[in-house]
Amino acid sequence: MGFVQWKLLLCFAAAWVIVFLCIIKGIKTSGKVVYFTATFPYVVLTILLIRGVTLPGAADGLKYYLIPKWEKLLSFKVWGEAAMQIFFSTGIGGALITMASFNKFNNNCYRDAILISILNAGTSVFAGLVIFSVVGFMARETGESIDNVITQGPGLAFVVYPAALTKLPVSPVWSVLFFTMLLTLGVGSMIVMVQNLVVSITDEFNLTSRKTLLTAIICVVEFLFGIPMIMQGGMYVLQVMDYYSVVFTLMIVTFVECVAVTWIYGMDQFSKDIKLMIGSNPSILWKICWRFITPGLILCIFCFLIVTHVPVTYGDYTYPDWAIAIGWILAAVSFAPSPMYACYRMLTTDGKTFVQRIRFLRMPEPKWGPALKENRELYLRALSAERKRHVLGPREVNVDLAPLKQ
Repeated sequence: MGFVQWKLLLCFAAAWVIVFLCIIKGIKTSGKVVYFTATFPYVVLTILLIRGVTLPGAADGLKYYLIPKWEKLLSFKVWGEAAMQIFFSTGIGGALITMASFNKFNNNCYRDAILISILNAGTSVFAGLVIFSVVGFMARETGESIDNVITQGPGLAFVVYPAALTKLPVSPVWSVLFFTMLLTLGVGSMIVMVQNLVVSITDEFNLTSRKTLLTAIICVVEFLFGIPMIMQGGMYVLQVMDYYSVVFTLMIVTFVECVAVTWIYGMDQFSKDIKLMIGSNPSILWKICWRFITPGLILCIFCFLIVTHVPVTYGDYTYPDWAIAIGWILAAVSFAPSPMYACYRMLTTDGKTFVQRIRFLRMPEPKWGPALKENRELYLRALSAERKRHVLGPREVNVDLAPLKQ
């Protein structure tokens, strides 16, 4: 592991202080920061692309990037890697849900879902143009093939690309732009991820009055957990963390979310909630995707990852068995809170039998629904009307009608 790199430690601490200050000021402040951290990289990418395409050898890199190798489409590994990349880049599984909760009640979620998917795909293609235009230049300068120049993982962003920038005229300018872009991307991602955790805990345990203390505790704990990754051998730790505690956990979490919403909460009730917000029912295509296709594909991808699993490596270094075991433990710990909390609710819920407890847990709690009074009243009126018409059938409705009585 080596020693802590103090320069990195100071930068790491400064980043967490920025995240803490942004979150305690509320969503309006953190939202403005995220606006900047999300848009500034596009400016830098555009500047780097304009400079990159004018370099000798850029055409070779772009050809390598843009000319498809159709035989690769027959490889399940390619599809699995593509699926994992989409999961990472779109931020599904938690962060998007949290940020969407701050939207207006009647916000068009269809439009947002489509725009996010299109922008994510477009950004990936755009960033690839920026990277491979400079990689082609690097390959010509070193006299090596592009296959030998590019590397997987963080090495491409933190080793290969910066090395290529040093060979450009006025290299400090390009390096400052590039690393400033990485900084804004990193801080923006940290804000969203921590916000996701803070909001989840405060909403579930009604800790709004202690949000500042909770945010401070989360930031300090995550700062301490991050210290091993800024030691001299930190990159080896990062590879294990990234490979095991992210890939497999993300697949499980998203699968459970799909099942929980469409099968446990109920597709009919979920569709009624959407209609209440945007005024129209989801189409049958959306319902089929949510209930069958999406969880089915996630399950297939997860099984593929397990079957084709190859222990993580870093360059030519092969991790020992104990390091791989730690990786799997990290993956289990990352997902453990979900089944643990489910067991806790099962044990503490009223009901004489297991079936009764499951039945009670499937019913929304009285506090479930929109947060704003006017939206909540609309939601409760809709549920009350359905209960009177017996539209819900055997499904019971457990709602707090106090706002209507007032």
